[in-house]
Amino acid sequence: MMPDPHQLAALDAADPLASARARFLLPEGLIYLDGNSLGPLPAATPALLADVVAQEWGQGLIRSWNDAGWIDLPVALGATIAPIIGAEADAVVACDSVSINLFKLASAALAMQPGRRTILMEAEDFPTDAYVMQGLARIAGVTLRRVARTDLLAALDDDVALLLLTHAHFVTGQVHDMAAMSAAAHAAGALTLWDLSHAAGALAVRLDADGADFATGCGYKYLNGGPGAPAFAYVARRHWERCEPALTGWMGHAAPFDFAADHAPAPAARRLLTGTPPILAMRALEAGVATFAGIDMMQAEAKSRDLVRLFVAGAGGIAGITVDLLPVGRHGAQCIVRHPQARRVMNALIARGVIGDCRPPDAMRFGFPALTTRFADVGLALAALQAVLASGEWQDARFAPVGKVS
Repeated sequence: MMPDPHQLAALDAADPLASARARFLLPEGLIYLDGNSLGPLPAATPALLADVVAQEWGQGLIRSWNDAGWIDLPVALGATIAPIIGAEADAVVACDSVSINLFKLASAALAMQPGRRTILMEAEDFPTDAYVMQGLARIAGVTLRRVARTDLLAALDDDVALLLLTHAHFVTGQVHDMAAMSAAAHAAGALTLWDLSHAAGALAVRLDADGADFATGCGYKYLNGGPGAPAFAYVARRHWERCEPALTGWMGHAAPFDFAADHAPAPAARRLLTGTPPILAMRALEAGVATFAGIDMMQAEAKSRDLVRLFVAGAGGIAGITVDLLPVGRHGAQCIVRHPQARRVMNALIARGVIGDCRPPDAMRFGFPALTTRFADVGLALAALQAVLASGEWQDARFAPVGKVS
């Protein structure tokens, strides 16, 4: 059933997070429901980056490594990300990409588990996670085992060194019980590595409390750090002394400017750093993370859940649309609706000012970040979707799939 506009207006008026929308620059008249792929531009980012370029780089030059704190930015930024993901400050650093961090953390986990030769992961998780593990498995001489979600617990045998899981699934939105899965892995003698790419900034994540061993996630989705923003990496305190990734670099050295011949790992999560940090990208991520100042992540998750459920309920009544059932209990801040010509329909929606994305073969994905999405946006997006299908305009030649990114 399509939601009542008056009900939506009342929900927006009562929303405790409504003021957070002003922290972003959103194009007038656009309904942006793709923050699960790329977060919108924080209002503070343009001026911040202009100052970094003109002052820190332009005037400070090399001195800014000290004077502007560039050298410690990965650690300082990690400390600001930490409360968003339920971690202590020294357990998180901002660095590299999710793929590189997966390699580093998984290799460290394997080194800590001598005699165990299997990496276990869910078969339908985001493909790049498997690609990275396939490469690591070849190098390390271990086996990557991919099983259905329902078979994960049974597959935790005494050869599993590492259980790699995506906390919130990138398509279905299913959320693993982190505490339960971590406990099950530990009971079997395995370690856990969590991909938080669709959880950090969307869900109330509790890495420390839920017993996670390692984690990583991207900065460009819900953390609003900009296209290709640096990722972050987490290592639990109990592993700080034994965590030795196979990929090391001078920024992860205990004394990088001693230029010692041999690697000596830095303390805490700093040891996960490798090369020189990308300062401009780090500063943009800094502005993105700052949009979460004062935000209660339990409230944020609850709001996104309500937005998703309203959208799914409305989309289910639109002729031509098939709606994926939402997972029982917790789910991510996005949902899937299906149409045989998903890309054409999405292109027509975008022309009407409603932006989502697609996943093959027939899925249209819509994200509902709590900081930027209004309840009224749900009604406007549903009305546009209904109009696109009722008019048949998606069949127009101009909406034929083009481009490499969907």
